[in-house]
This record gives sequence, C-alpha cells and structure tokens, in this order.
Amino acid sequence: MFPQRLDSSIAYDIGKAMMDGFNRHYELFRSESARAKHRFEVADWHGQQRAQRERIEFYDLRVREASLRLEREFKAGEQTMEVWHQVKLHYIGLLVNHHQPELAETFFNSVTTKILHRSYFQNDFIFVRPAVSTEYIENDEPTAEPTYRAYYPTRENMVQTLVQMVTDFDLRRDFEDIERDAGFVAAAVKARLGEAKLRANFQLQVLSGLFFRNKGAYIVGKLINGFGEVPFALPILYKTAGAGSKAPGQPEGVELAGGGGSEQTGDRLIIDAALFGEDDLLILFSFARAYFMVDMGIPSAYVQFLRSMMPRMPRAEIYNALGLAKQGKTLFYRDFLYLLRHSTD
Repeated sequence: MFPQRLDSSIAYDIGKAMMDGFNRHYELFRSESARAKHRFEVADWHGQQRAQRERIEFYDLRVREASLRLEREFKAGEQTMEVWHQVKLHYIGLLVNHHQPELAETFFNSVTTKILHRSYFQNDFIFVRPAVSTEYIENDEPTAEPTYRAYYPTRENMVQTLVQMVTDFDLRRDFEDIERDAGFVAAAVKARLGEAKLRANFQLQVLSGLFFRNKGAYIVGKLINGFGEVPFALPILYKTAGAGSKAPGQPEGVELAGGGGSEQTGDRLIIDAALFGEDDLLILFSFARAYFMVDMGIPSAYVQFLRSMMPRMPRAEIYNALGLAKQGKTLFYRDFLYLLRHSTD
C-alpha cells in the first residue's frame, strides 16, 4: 500500500544510512579500480591479480556492514511495513542526481532482503523495476572526466591524432615507438575505411578510462563516419622479448608490434594489435574471461556506450564484464521476469 504521508521519524534515517553504505562501497570499488593503472605502470602483475580477486568480496562486505549498522542503530528488522514503505520512498529521493542510481538500487535490495525475513519482505519493499532513469547522467564538477573523448582526424593527420589519443591516457611508462605503432593503427583504420568518403562527423570516440585485465590495458572506442559506426579496441602491452614489428596496412585483429601472447619481459609499451568490429569486441568482453578493472564515475554511461558497440551483448553481461556482478544479476532477473510474462516457454 502506497503511504499517503511520510510521517515516520526514523524512515529517512534508515534510508540515509543505507545510502551512506552504498557510497562507501562504490568509493572503495572505484579507488581499487583506479589503482589498476599504477599497478600496470609498475608491472605489478601479482598485485593486479590479487586486487581482482579481493574486489569481488567488496560488495558482500559492505552489505554486511550496512545491515549490522541498521540493526544496531535503528532495529531495522523490527520496523513495520509502513515504515519500510517510507524508507524506500526516502531512498528514491536520495537517488535524484546520484551518479550510480542503478547500483544504489541493487544495494538497497541486498540490504533489505538481508534484514527482512523472506516471508515478510515483498516486491513493494525492493526495486524490482528501476525507479530512476540512467539516461544522460553527467558529472558537472569541473575536475570530472567526461565519459568519452572525441577526436576529429583527417586522412593526413591520422597518425598524430592517434598519438594524441594514446598520450591523453597519461601512462607513466614510455612506449617503445608510439609513432610507429600509431602508424600501424592508422594504416589499419584506413584499410577499414577503404575508399569511403570521410563525412563531416568523422571522428574517433574513446572511453576516458583504460580497461585493465591481467597484463594488458585496453583503449576502447568506436570510429564514426556518417551513419556508420565501427567499434575498436587497442591492447597495450609490455614489449615481448624478441618480438619484431610488422609492416603497416594490415586490417583488423592483427598483431602490430608485440608478436603475440608470450611472456612479457620488456620495460617499454607497445600497441599490440588493432581489433575492429563487434565480433572481436564480443570475444574481448566475453563472460568466459576475467572482468576488467576500469575507473568509472558513471557506470551506466559506460554500459550505454559499450552497448552501442556490441548490441548483441546483454546489458547484464556488460555489467558483469566491468566487475559489477550484482548489477548484472539484477538485470538478468529483470530480463527473466520479462520473459516469463511474455513467453510460453
């Protein structure tokens, strides 16, 4: 039953405490993800793998912390249904202008179902459907990074534009020969374009955060020309011992300078390959691989960008690939309920 008035003196405090718990969780999650860049720069591979393992546990730890706080300070499990209805409404108010509302809703569900007995809580108390839109969320703080950056090359300055695109990520490790690698990528881009006319909107859009996994860092973006969009990814690795360069002009999915996946022993970076097209990106983001670590201020914007590159990949799987498994589970459950309602399987 929808409450007519918000008259509980404790409902707002419970909602605010839950939001504080989520904000602490995502701050720790994002900080650990951001440190992946430093671990890559110093080639701390054991630290990278350890961080990937430990970050999986962050969510359950924060849910447990929030649940214990609510029981200790507010005796949350003893509150009436009327109070819990009001808690949810106050929480929705706190989601307005939040940068991760969909993750905060899932956190609310996890804490609420942990506190309330399964025979007591109902869908009215949790977010079965999203209450707040994730469309067009922006961080207006002056120091905030945009979700993606756009570059407008011509055929003549393609190499210089690609060099600028890579150096904008500010990796504190020298490349073996960034001009050479950018030349290889430019040749692959031109091969992909063929004789197509460059339209007025020709551009490269790249997500502002590097994607880190194991010993690699990945630049992820898309090439736009007219109404056409081509997703791409550029793996950045350390120089492999004994690897040589290949001639430019090769198309998508080929080695550029690294010589493949052997043990990395060098101290300089290379762009190892150029991957183009949805099929290559689907393999890169496959659920069979480890998840990425990427610093995301607005995760829904990253998911929306990636979905535009890989429309065949469900949003649930994209969240999983970004290390947000609980959100992936939430979306999978919503898709399942939708299927049950509309299918006779």
